[in-house]
Amino acid sequence: MSSLIPSSALTIGIDIGGTKVLGGVVDSSGKIIDSARRATPSSGGKELIATIIDLIKEFKSKHEIAGIGISVAALILKDQGTIAGAPNIANLSQLNFVSEISKVFNLPVIAENDANAAMWAEFKFGNAHGLNPVIFFIIGTGMGGGLVIDGKLFRGASGIGAEFGHMIVERDGVLCGCGSHGCIEQYASGSALMRYAKEAIATNPAEGKELLALCESDISKLTGTILTAAAKAGNQLAIAAFNKQADWLGNACASYTLLLDPQAIVIGGGVVDAGELFLTPVRSAMEKYMPFAGTHTSPKIIAAKFGNEAGLIGAADLVRG
Repeated sequence: MSSLIPSSALTIGIDIGGTKVLGGVVDSSGKIIDSARRATPSSGGKELIATIIDLIKEFKSKHEIAGIGISVAALILKDQGTIAGAPNIANLSQLNFVSEISKVFNLPVIAENDANAAMWAEFKFGNAHGLNPVIFFIIGTGMGGGLVIDGKLFRGASGIGAEFGHMIVERDGVLCGCGSHGCIEQYASGSALMRYAKEAIATNPAEGKELLALCESDISKLTGTILTAAAKAGNQLAIAAFNKQADWLGNACASYTLLLDPQAIVIGGGVVDAGELFLTPVRSAMEKYMPFAGTHTSPKIIAAKFGNEAGLIGAADLVRG
C-alpha cells in the first residue's frame, strides 16, 4: 500500500517523546511544510493514540495526506506496528499503533523506532547521505541507535536490531531502564553527562561554585544547556564531564567499528550542541581504543544535520516504502 504513494504527495510524521508529541507534514524532499505539537499524556496508551489522532486530523483538515509515519522511543516488532517495550512512555507495551490509527484513517500507517527514523532522515536528506554502511547514535536522556547497510534500514530478525545503546560495557554496572546493568547508555548518554558533572561538583565544591552559580545554587536545576555553555566558556569541570562522556562513546565506536566497519558514525541529539568540544575527544578516544589500530581505516565521526525534527522527517519518508 505504501509503495503506491506518489513522489509528489505529502505525508505526516509524528515523533513521540516522553514529554511531547511533535507532528509535521513533510514533502518528498524531507522538508517540513507544517508542524504542531502536543504534550505527551502521562497515562500514555489509549490517551496517547487519541492525541496522535487529533494531530493527524488537524493536518488532514489543511493538507492532502497520503500516509502516516510514527516515530517512537520503543522496541517495535518487524510488523512496524507492535510495540514490544517502551520504558519511558506509559502503557505502550504490546500496543499496535498501526491497527489503532488505521481504524480511523484509510491511509498507509507505519510505526518505527525513533532512532531508526532519525537515522533514515540523516541517510536520505542529511549528513549521512551516500555513506555506506553508516551508524547513527542519538544521544539524549538515553542513547538510541540506527544502522543503514546498502541503502536499507537494518532492523534485524524481529525488528529490534541496532539498539546500540544497550551494549553491556560494565558487568554489574549502573542499572539501565531496559532492566540490564552496565549498558553503554548509562555511561555515554546525556543522563550520564549530568551525573558526571553533579558527582564532580559534590567531590570538588570549590571548583563547582561556578557551575552552581549558573543554576542558582540548586544542583537540580543543572541542565545540558547550562553545562554546554559552561564548557564552551572554558569551565574545566564541565569540560571534564564532556571528556568522560566522550571517552565512553569513543570506546563504543571502536567496538562497533570492528563489528560493522562503517564508513561513518553520525552523532545526533542534544550533545551535538557542544560541537567539536565533544566530537574531537570522541574521535581521539575511538582511535585510542581501536582494535587492530593502524591496520584499517577508521570511520568518520560527524554531527547530525537534523535536531529534534529528525524522527518525524524519517518516519514520514519511511511510510513511502
